[in-house]
Amino acid sequence: MRGLAGRAFVVTGGASGIGRATCERLSAEGAAVAIVDRNQELAAEVAGELAGRRGQAIAIAVDVSREEEAWAAIERAARELGPLAGVVTSAGIFDPGDMQLAADVSVATFERTLAVNLLGTFLFVKHVIPHLLTPRADGGAGGSIVTIASTAGLRGHGFGAGYTASKGGVVALTRLVAFQYGERGIRANCVCPGLTNTPMVGGAYDDPEAARRVTRGIPLRRIARAEEVGQLACYLLSDDASYVNGQVIAADGGATVV
Repeated sequence: MRGLAGRAFVVTGGASGIGRATCERLSAEGAAVAIVDRNQELAAEVAGELAGRRGQAIAIAVDVSREEEAWAAIERAARELGPLAGVVTSAGIFDPGDMQLAADVSVATFERTLAVNLLGTFLFVKHVIPHLLTPRADGGAGGSIVTIASTAGLRGHGFGAGYTASKGGVVALTRLVAFQYGERGIRANCVCPGLTNTPMVGGAYDDPEAARRVTRGIPLRRIARAEEVGQLACYLLSDDASYVNGQVIAADGGATVV
C-alpha cells in the first residue's frame, strides 16, 4: 500500500484482535507503530514481535478514557517514532452488563462503555489532530484517521444499549471530523465490523454449530478474521485511499444489505 512505509501511526487497542492485526499489517508495510493498550504485557509482546521482524514498534500502556494518558501517549509516539501520519482507534469493550434490555442496563455499565468506546476515540482523535496539521519535512501536512465502530452503530443488534450508542457516536464523530478537517488535508473514515473472531467474543464462534447459526444472515456465510478488518483500516490510512473521506464502511460480509 502506498504511503505507509517510513511513516508513523498510533493504534489503540493494538495488543489484540483488530488492533493487533492492524499493527501487524502496518509493520509489514514498513510503517512504525505505537501499540496503545491497557494490557501492558501483551502490548510489549506484540511490539517485541514486530521489532524482531525488523519493524519499528513501541508499546504504551494507556487507559484510553483518561485524557492525560491519551495526550501523553500521542506525545510519546511522536517523540520516539517521528511525525505522526495517522491513528486507528480500535480500543473497545462490550460489558456483559449491557447484554439485556435497555431499561435494565445500569447507568454505570452505560457510562463505562461510552467512556472507552466513544470518549476514548474522541480523545485520541482530538490529540492527534495537531500533529497531523504540523508541516512535515517534505513540506506537506495532513494524515488519516480511521475509527473502528461496529455494525451495531448502523442498525443495532438487539442488545447492548451502551455499546450501540457508543458505536453510533463514533460513526457520527468521524463524519464530523471529516467535514471539519478535510480542507486541511486530514481524512477521517470509519470501519464498522460485523461478526469478527477476536478475543472480545471469547471463543463464542469456535463451535461449528454456533457459527452456522450466527452466519445465516451473512451473505458470505462466515465470520470475519481480524486481519480482514485490519487490512481495510490500513488501506484507509494509505495513499491508495487518498480521495476517500467521511465514509462509513461496513466490513460485515454483506450482513447490512439483508
